[in-house]
Amino acid sequence: MSNAIKIKRGLDIKLKGSAEKIIGNAPLSNIYAVKPTDFIGITPKLAVRQGDEVMAGDALFFEKRRPEVIFPSPVSGEVVEIKRGAKRRILEIKVLADKEIKYRDFGAADPKELSDEQVVEKLLKSGLWSRIRQRPFSIIADHSSRPKSIHISCFNTHPLAPDYDFIMEQDNNREIFQTGLNALLKLSDKVNLNLNGKTGFSKAFEGFDGVKYNYFKGPHPAGNVGVQIHKTDPINKGEFVWYVMPQDVITIGRLFAGGKYDASRYVALTGSEVKDPQYYKVLAGAQVNSFIQDSVSNENVRYISGNPLTGTKIDENGFLGYYDDQVTVIPEGNHLDFFLTDGWLGLGLKKFSMSHSYLSWLMPNKEYVLDTNTNGEERAFVVTGEMDKVFPFDIYPMQLVKAVIIKDIDAMEKLGIYEVDAEDFALCEFINTSKINIQEIVRDGMEYLRNEVF
Repeated sequence: MSNAIKIKRGLDIKLKGSAEKIIGNAPLSNIYAVKPTDFIGITPKLAVRQGDEVMAGDALFFEKRRPEVIFPSPVSGEVVEIKRGAKRRILEIKVLADKEIKYRDFGAADPKELSDEQVVEKLLKSGLWSRIRQRPFSIIADHSSRPKSIHISCFNTHPLAPDYDFIMEQDNNREIFQTGLNALLKLSDKVNLNLNGKTGFSKAFEGFDGVKYNYFKGPHPAGNVGVQIHKTDPINKGEFVWYVMPQDVITIGRLFAGGKYDASRYVALTGSEVKDPQYYKVLAGAQVNSFIQDSVSNENVRYISGNPLTGTKIDENGFLGYYDDQVTVIPEGNHLDFFLTDGWLGLGLKKFSMSHSYLSWLMPNKEYVLDTNTNGEERAFVVTGEMDKVFPFDIYPMQLVKAVIIKDIDAMEKLGIYEVDAEDFALCEFINTSKINIQEIVRDGMEYLRNEVF
């Protein structure tokens, strides 16, 4: 059974630096890190001390309010640093990896032969429950509940996004992916695989048992799981939908097939400042300089764990985010535009614009080199109607953001706050002439709502 949906509102941003379908060779990172800041709505409590020895799959920290939800080490080795920030907030737990990784044995098992409770227990003990998140709020799923459905977005429409079909074709992942799906089918009666309707038939993701297929055709954010849920399985107050990334389904499949937490994943190194954009096989939490090496062609750049719209800024010695399968390197925008050449009176041949302010609308297939410059300072937040052109939800985005700003819970609920997340507003932030951080506003508003209502 399948469902075909066309997304009309949105925007594809074509940037230079897409990863070629090549698997590059990179040395293993010496140090790995798990960052509590990657997880929304948790209060981390340490399970280790500096100097402790751990195996891959051992807990580094756990959730204070749900101590059974643990966050595992991707490698075996010594805990060499617990990095803290303001008010002793835990930022990173770093592990110096052994030359040969030793794995905690959780026992192999066929999820079809296990009860629902046994599947949940194995995911909790291994720490892989942290790979399952829920909407609303994009927090780690509540293992004591059962969702109305589970969604897996099998394509990514963000700028420079990795090709999940190409990743799926590596290492004979189909059998392992099905094992992961079998485990998820124990958690919900309805598991959705959401595919790209533009490409038609997806050899990599077609033909799996027990799932429902949905096909989405249109510009970004058609690949966002929030859009897909909104179009096929809308969330009302009190309802929950879970979602999982495709490579995390594979990781779950490896747990049941081999009994260990194998944190290996494919990461796309992308961006205009990368000499040879390509894919690398790394372990989760790897230090990015282990595979970037001498690939960056410029010194004045920004390193992003994730994509240019929603990713997290890191430094060149930073670590791959827990859920990320992409690292992007773009020019840093710490410069001023000349008034007549690059400024608003110039032709702007190198600039991308959704409107007709510059000539990019005459060159729809051109790839651009864009930096981080906002091209102006923060301005009044006025109604322009521009957000509606890139926001495919049946929601008024401007009115919702304003309700979030003033923390009007009743208005937020009436305007559909439970159906969205910060990443769904990334395009609104990109094209917004007010230059405000809409994603940050929405994220803070959702945390305020969660703490007040739930």
